[in-house]
Amino acid sequence: MTTLSLIRKPVLRLHPGDDVVIAARPLAAGARLPDENLVCTDPIPAGHKLATRAVARGEPVRRYGQIIGFAIDDIAAGQHVHTHNLAFDTFERDYAVGVDVKPTPSVSEPATFMGYLRPDGRVATRNYIGVISTVNCSASVSKFVAAHFTPERLAAWPNVDGIVPITHSVGCGMDSNGKGMDLLRRTIAGYVRHANFAGVVIIGLGCEANQMDALFAAQQLDESPLLKPLVIQTEGGTRKTVAAAIAAVESMLPQANALQRTRVPASHLTIGLQCGGSDGYSGITANPALGAACDLLVAHGGTVILSETPEIYGAEHLLTRRAVSQAVADKLIARIRWWESYCERNDGSMDNNPSPGNKAGGLTTILEKSLGAVAKGGTTNLVDVFEYAEPVSTKGFVYMDTPGYDPVSATGQVAGGANLVCFTTGRGSVYGCRPSPSIKLATNSVLYERMSDDMDINCGGIIDGTVTVQEKGREIFETILRVASGQASRSEALGMGQEEFVPWYLGAVM
Repeated sequence: MTTLSLIRKPVLRLHPGDDVVIAARPLAAGARLPDENLVCTDPIPAGHKLATRAVARGEPVRRYGQIIGFAIDDIAAGQHVHTHNLAFDTFERDYAVGVDVKPTPSVSEPATFMGYLRPDGRVATRNYIGVISTVNCSASVSKFVAAHFTPERLAAWPNVDGIVPITHSVGCGMDSNGKGMDLLRRTIAGYVRHANFAGVVIIGLGCEANQMDALFAAQQLDESPLLKPLVIQTEGGTRKTVAAAIAAVESMLPQANALQRTRVPASHLTIGLQCGGSDGYSGITANPALGAACDLLVAHGGTVILSETPEIYGAEHLLTRRAVSQAVADKLIARIRWWESYCERNDGSMDNNPSPGNKAGGLTTILEKSLGAVAKGGTTNLVDVFEYAEPVSTKGFVYMDTPGYDPVSATGQVAGGANLVCFTTGRGSVYGCRPSPSIKLATNSVLYERMSDDMDINCGGIIDGTVTVQEKGREIFETILRVASGQASRSEALGMGQEEFVPWYLGAVM
């Protein structure tokens, strides 16, 4: 893929060898495009593709210099290229492990932010107390506890950002000893240990499959003044459990409030990368700009986590080329093969993604979507691959295997240690994320203006030629540092982020 320079044209050519260009604005049938020596034979919506040459049925079509699908009908130059004449098909990809590995850049003056330094050395971007459910049956009680701590009650504790209920819809009706339970427990434990929680009260019902003692044993958790387990049936019901949990939170507040922000290196930042409601501009503006910001963070010693395995499918060869070893590449390829098998077992297809909204925005196949999605990860070396919700223990650019569904994917990243999330969107996402703040990046100016209350950064200037990808990447990096230092993101200002804990559920519902 190429880095775009300033653009002031009706269509965008992303690579000299592409068979399509992208409409920078709606184009009418008959519109002339002198730079491409083309006339539009169809109306082309903004963000959609039009053919620059004739493509015979069965031939591959390229965007970013890569295959995005195969023609299912003859396509003439100037025609709209989309689901009616382009489709997904499998093809061999050259993984070329490590050929693009390069020295990791460094900086002379490390960037810093104002974070909370925990006594054990972890660094937080927020200072919450969590109330976590082991099972759906304790979700309401967890929410009752958090609701007790109104802004008025927390006014005496100015360094505490809030009391966050972490609830979900599973934890029972599942195999107590299966992979699904292992995954749920690992995810919950990741939140219990998260740097952005000063303390946690964890609440169970008592008869669920996800037993409290089994959870603590499996994840090597120990009760302490900042980790209090409560079981509703043992405590004597809802009211008594709520009272006990409120008392537990109140006992944690003084210690949590004693922490103050202090200047720390940006190397303590771990960023989860997400894209949702993507459009035809995602891989042109917001994703590569976020990738440029990631390159900066990696140069400063930080960590970025690319995920959503169904949304890198068909572009994974661009990542294996950057893998620092065969072992790292093999871990990524193994996850790709698992997903192929998983879809086959469930009578699905990897091309079930993109969503209807993605297609309305101009994305036709999963191959096209994936090629744009991997741009979020920048250009530095791929240094490690993690399974869902595993603790991320390696600095630099890493990969975590997750589904493409944004709340499930981000939940795994946060469980792995992400203390901030960057989320690109072209159609408009309102995703919030507690305990880790979520920064929204709009791919186009129309979206940014229409949903300005939800969007933190407008990357649309890359299309209209007012800013470069690298300049926007610098803006994103500086915004990350400000939000990590306490500036509220748009989703935080709206009070969002308490309903987005969605663990990946595997296995039968019994």
